[in-house]
Amino acid sequence: MLSDVSETTDPRVRTTQQELPGTPEGTGTPKGAATPEGAGGRKRAPRIHRAWFVAAVAFVTIIGGAAFGSLPGLLIDPLHDDFGWSRGEIGMGVSLNMALYGLTAPFAAALMDRYGMRKVVATALTMIATGAVLSVWMTASWQLMLYWGLLVGLGTGSMALSFSATVTNRWFVERRGLVTGILTAAGASGQLVFLPLCAWIVDEHGWEPAVVTVALAALVVVPFVWLLLRDHPADVGLAPYGGEFTPKPEPTRGAAKRTVRVLVDAARTGPFWLLAGSFAICGASTNGLIRTHFVPSAHDHGMQITAAASLLAVIGVFDIIGTIASGWLTDRFDARRLLAVYYALRGISLLFLPMLLAPTVHPPMIFFIIFYGLDWVATVPPTLALCREHYGADSAIVFGWVLASHQVGAAVVAFLGGVARDVFGTYDVVWYASGALCAAAALMALVIRRNARDAELLA
Repeated sequence: MLSDVSETTDPRVRTTQQELPGTPEGTGTPKGAATPEGAGGRKRAPRIHRAWFVAAVAFVTIIGGAAFGSLPGLLIDPLHDDFGWSRGEIGMGVSLNMALYGLTAPFAAALMDRYGMRKVVATALTMIATGAVLSVWMTASWQLMLYWGLLVGLGTGSMALSFSATVTNRWFVERRGLVTGILTAAGASGQLVFLPLCAWIVDEHGWEPAVVTVALAALVVVPFVWLLLRDHPADVGLAPYGGEFTPKPEPTRGAAKRTVRVLVDAARTGPFWLLAGSFAICGASTNGLIRTHFVPSAHDHGMQITAAASLLAVIGVFDIIGTIASGWLTDRFDARRLLAVYYALRGISLLFLPMLLAPTVHPPMIFFIIFYGLDWVATVPPTLALCREHYGADSAIVFGWVLASHQVGAAVVAFLGGVARDVFGTYDVVWYASGALCAAAALMALVIRRNARDAELLA
């Protein structure tokens, strides 16, 4: 980080001597150090680069925003019992939430370019808290669509994985795969922290106090975002970690227009559709299936809600390990092959799940939980790496659209899973269908073409 480098081979991060006023001729600019515009000397880089503190704030922020994600699977049965709503109706509310989460994400990335991360993320957290609190007073299923679906969906979508991509792209040149894995794991950490707590609250005090708890979690994080998060390394006179100093770009106007233009351009390429299709299956087999329907499915087999929720929390533990490991692997191996392996193994595990559900937790079920946890969002770092490889400076917005497909896939299965349970009285058909879809996703990953020039630049 502190070694002297006069220039880098990557034109996206290269800074020449002419671009750094006051730098003595024949000397370079250290990686991680900045030469403030108009200054006569170089600013010494801190011992621990500021980028790591920004990543830490983003990690805590994502945990707070992810608190609501632990609720839907816990509340299907209580809402069914309290209001008499069918599981299909409740699943529709969850489905709308997931769909808006995904469709908002690409616009959020462009809005962060226009208004900055702090404003967008602070507003998103406030929307999550507002929607969660209002749902305490709902009496009809359309209110579930409005509060959970619209408000919380827009809020969570505005600080979805596009936030992680924006932080990583702006603050890091080196260790991008690792940081992507860490920030992606933050969502699992939120699940780990809040899922057992909310399950206990639902069991002991009802669903309303659990909803208030996640609203407070979102609000608590807002001051951290406003006071500690910084939009760009140039704001504090530093270069990104592992790169050269670059001035902060001017705010990008026309965020919505740019977002749509990037989608149109990306949609003309084959890799976009393969990434979007495989990531839609990823969402269907995680958020749409396991996060939404695992707890009620286990309860159908006689398992206590708190026990099933604890198993989901254990998934969160191993999700952290698996995602960080996947980020490390993505920095070293072909992202396409990693994705193929992840999807294939996930599909095999889903085919066995109906045989493992029982009233008590036994060793084969524990093995499934550990395995699925390691694989849960391990797909994110290689997917984001392939977006960077093929789409360069627009990669965060392209990834936002790919994430939209992830959430649409999740939304479809969240709804159809509830309908299948109402029609067949069991979730088995959903597990088998999702396993087959994962096999298709593995094939999609393998046929994504390699962009040799960009892969070399990003190596």
